[in-house]
Amino acid sequence: MPLVSTDTALLTRLRSDLSSSGFTVERLSSPEAWGATAGAALFRGERVAARRALRRSVDAHESIRGAATLAMLFILGYPQSRDEVEAALPTLGVDGAIALGLVEASDTLESTSTGTSSTGTSTSTGTSTSTSSTGTAAAPGSAVRARVDLRPYSFVDAGGEVSWWIASDLGELALGGALREDHVLGVGGASATLAGLMIPRQVDRALDLGTGCGIQALHVARHARRVVATDISQRALDFAAFNAALNLVDGIEFRLGSLFEPVAGETFDHIVSNPPFVITPRVEGVPEYEYRDGGMEGDDLVAAVVAQVGEHLTPGGVAQLLGNWEQGGAGSAPAKKGAYSVADWAARGGVPLDVWVVEREVQDPAAYAETWIRDGGTRPGTDDFERLSEAWLGDFEARRIDEIGFGYVTLRRPVDGAAVPLVRIERLLGGIGSNDAGLGAHLLTTLDAVEVLSRLDDDALLAAHLRVAGDVTEERHYWPGNDDPTVITLRQGGGFARSVESGTALSALVGACDGELSAAAIVGALAQLLDVEEARLEQELTPRLRELVTVGMLRL
Repeated sequence: MPLVSTDTALLTRLRSDLSSSGFTVERLSSPEAWGATAGAALFRGERVAARRALRRSVDAHESIRGAATLAMLFILGYPQSRDEVEAALPTLGVDGAIALGLVEASDTLESTSTGTSSTGTSTSTGTSTSTSSTGTAAAPGSAVRARVDLRPYSFVDAGGEVSWWIASDLGELALGGALREDHVLGVGGASATLAGLMIPRQVDRALDLGTGCGIQALHVARHARRVVATDISQRALDFAAFNAALNLVDGIEFRLGSLFEPVAGETFDHIVSNPPFVITPRVEGVPEYEYRDGGMEGDDLVAAVVAQVGEHLTPGGVAQLLGNWEQGGAGSAPAKKGAYSVADWAARGGVPLDVWVVEREVQDPAAYAETWIRDGGTRPGTDDFERLSEAWLGDFEARRIDEIGFGYVTLRRPVDGAAVPLVRIERLLGGIGSNDAGLGAHLLTTLDAVEVLSRLDDDALLAAHLRVAGDVTEERHYWPGNDDPTVITLRQGGGFARSVESGTALSALVGACDGELSAAAIVGALAQLLDVEEARLEQELTPRLRELVTVGMLRL
């Protein structure tokens, strides 16, 4: 029996109540609710500041009570009084929420109250679990505890502004301890990143490989006529189906199975995957969380996905995924080449693929181990943390791994199978202008530019009338008293916010690219102005032009 129900009538009532209660991202992040400061603390895994902020908000703004009750219950994980939940879900009611699998009865409430309900009785701001020393006993049936995490989620994409509600398993914050191994993750940082990277191109068929709670399937359904969402976990598929039904997203077919097994022999125009890429030691006593661990050694899971994806792409089809890759392995172990390994993995599949890897983060083994041990709900200073650290670091040391990279992989099956595949590996560490959100359009523009450039030789490129993108600026640095700059940098405001070291000739060429003259004509004028040989200047600047067009700083 599924953990959550997709009963249409009950979901209609739930949808109406969540909306009328103001259970939205905008409302909860406003000063009326927990605001920016408490929201930031919640993001760091601290719920007390959010609880206190909600308590103050309810005292000051009665209109926030319904949203505050639902946030206390489903996001912070504090049981609430049945009367408060009934008021927050007036058409669904507590019985309806129980029938959907969202809540269950509790016999514990926190001793601190928010104020007075409409009936004049004391009401609870929330509680910890029944084992908490801060909890107080409640009459049987008078309190309600969440069985799932349910929270609002909003975003803006090429189709406009959207607000959804996403259900998943309760997290460490609400559980107060380690996660279960079949835990179904909600919208985490990685899944939000992949959603922001998603290329917004209308397609017929798409695949979400390892759908989890279904968030990527819901996103890709906005530009795909039909979507297949797979997962090795039936629990995950139940949540994904619930989320699709709750948010009225149609056209998604859910299939159970590992990797590409459920879609054997099928091809897709767009494949997205936030696979279980976390590198976990395969030793007894180390939890294997289904949402992040693929059951393989090292980065073999990501390698398998990359190697197999080509045969499931239509010509011109694009696959996008996140992944980890290892660097090191000198000596007895096979050498690991970090992000450069991805091109080797793609080549194993036998289907020619364009490969574009953007490495966004690099961690040493100790930092990587701490990140994922914490992610499972185990805290430093405990015996379990030290035991797991020994396992992780021992695994990396045995395989001589020096560092672990994380980033984005974009793979495209060329329409012309005889074309020489593109291989582009970039390391773009640190912050990006607008984080990673909304990069899908930039990725699509770059892929289109690469495809066009592949058909242009140098003479054809120089004959083009190029235009400088509107987000490109120039930065110059001078030694005091000097008229000539010592450093010239071209900066991209959007996309990946790249910085390109320039020079007098390149900056002058870019500045003159307004679509009026061909690049060749501009280079010829610059050669005369700088008193250099025109052919030599063309030879110097043409590859730079090609790169600037590729990354979107110049437009064809």
